[in-house]
Amino acid sequence: MLKKLFAALLALCAAAALAAGVDINKASQAELEALKGIGPSAATKILAERQKGSFKDWGDVMQRVGGIKQAKAAKLSEAGLTVNGEGFKGAPAAKGDKPAKEKKTAKTEAKSEPTLAKMK
Repeated sequence: MLKKLFAALLALCAAAALAAGVDINKASQAELEALKGIGPSAATKILAERQKGSFKDWGDVMQRVGGIKQAKAAKLSEAGLTVNGEGFKGAPAAKGDKPAKEKKTAKTEAKSEPTLAKMK
C-alpha cells in the first residue's frame, strides 16, 4: 500500500514538473530523473556540476555535463528542462521538416548541361 502511494505521489510530482518546466539550477534529483532522457547517472552528473556553480545557459550545461550535446539538449528541453527559465533554442528540426538535399554527380551535371554536339 505504501509503495502504491509513493508511486502515485511520484507520478503527480513528475506531471507537475513537466507542466511547469524543471529548471536545472533548482531541480532535485527526483525531479531531474522524472524527465524523459535523464536517469540516475545523468541526474547525479548534473547535481555534481551544479555544486560547483549554477549553470548560466544551455551552452554551459553542454560544456560541463558529459553526454549532453545539442541533440540531447533539444530533447531534454522538449521534455520540460530549462536553464534559468529558458528552453534550448538550438533545437534541430524534426526529421520530416528537413528539406531534401539534391545530390549532384558527374552524370546528373552532364545531363543537365547541353553539350556542343546537341547544340549543333
